Amino acid sequence: MTPPSFRTQSATAPVPMPPRRFWTMMGPGFVVAVGYMDPGNWATDIAAGSSFGFALLSAVLIASLAGIFLQTLIVRLTLATGKDLARLIRDRFPRPVAMVVWAVSELAMVATDLAELLGSAIALKLLFGIPILAGVVIAAVATFAILALPGARGRAPELVVGALMSVVVVCFGWELLIAKPDAGALLAGLVPTVELARDPEMLYLSLGIIGATVMPHNLFLHSGLVRSRLAAEATEAERQRAARWLTIDLAGALTLAGLVNGAILAVAAVAFQGIAPEASPPGIEDAHALLDTTIGGGAALIFAVALLAAGQSSTTTGTMAGQIVTEGFLNLRMRPLMRALVTRSASLVPALGILWTSGDGAADELLVLSQVILALTLPFILVPMLLLLRNRDLMGGLAMAPLTLRLASAMVLVLTGLSGWLAGTTAMVS
Repeated sequence: MTPPSFRTQSATAPVPMPPRRFWTMMGPGFVVAVGYMDPGNWATDIAAGSSFGFALLSAVLIASLAGIFLQTLIVRLTLATGKDLARLIRDRFPRPVAMVVWAVSELAMVATDLAELLGSAIALKLLFGIPILAGVVIAAVATFAILALPGARGRAPELVVGALMSVVVVCFGWELLIAKPDAGALLAGLVPTVELARDPEMLYLSLGIIGATVMPHNLFLHSGLVRSRLAAEATEAERQRAARWLTIDLAGALTLAGLVNGAILAVAAVAFQGIAPEASPPGIEDAHALLDTTIGGGAALIFAVALLAAGQSSTTTGTMAGQIVTEGFLNLRMRPLMRALVTRSASLVPALGILWTSGDGAADELLVLSQVILALTLPFILVPMLLLLRNRDLMGGLAMAPLTLRLASAMVLVLTGLSGWLAGTTAMVS
């Protein structure tokens, strides 16, 4: 049923046709997967592994499955309409509502950019001893360089991001070989237990892992990348085929991201569990300092290289998502470099100001602030997305079964409540 506030739009508008070769559709899922293993997830995985060993691998599994489900919904919505999520919200909701969602989305883009810049800056400090203040500037300049590549409006940034993601995967595969976790304990950790609900700290970390999985910029980014794969008009059969191809791409990519998150948790379980049970779990810098003394084999260096690749790839995809948001909501097309300048300025100014006055120790507080902002903004994007998905006239032949819609509604409700609770709890703790 179409909500009365939606603007009318023909459900039979021409839909571009996807390419006929499977390999030409590959890519969106792997670019989006970067956001599922960005530096913001590392702290939670490290805390979970160091505190409870392999027990919370089940939370990583649940988070990965939830991410695959929600991103699949975005694929279907984009293929059904031929428009990305930002354009759909602009076209189908009253202008005041659309402008509120746009403003909140831009805030989420800035928070995302801030977290990713800090991740890269911390990695530069670990690798080269560069102060975090200078590292933030270097990371921002590196993103400008990536977006200045020939073909920046095409697939060049996607290829760079894919290469950086490959570095992260290889590094943590190597870390696992060095750590040598017990295979039986790994498999047992994938099975949820009643302790997840009984132990308040386990529950908090589990919810943190799940709640940090779905990020606002990934929803916009994925829909924009799927739309970029479309050209000319398509029949319903062609759209259905594209949906299958893009779902395979997505499932493979997010499975890989889930494995990386699981590897981070597993390495933390082997390296840090029981070292200082009376102390708080190690942060990213603490984990790096401990790795060589606990498992050796150059683990600390590999960890830092992976963090730099994760941070730089994530900040690039964040800028790509910002471009999609600006074009979609404002119908304003900006050059990638100009968009990067706008987003970087909005995140760099407060970051540099706080780091200048408070030093490197303020990086953790800035990371916490960015995650709180992301948690608070997520419902503003999820709810309009769900309303669009429930519009069967809009979805046409790609409309979902009632059971799937109920599951989507339940997931949006849970994530909305979880985001608010985590934001409030994290703000009080910090």
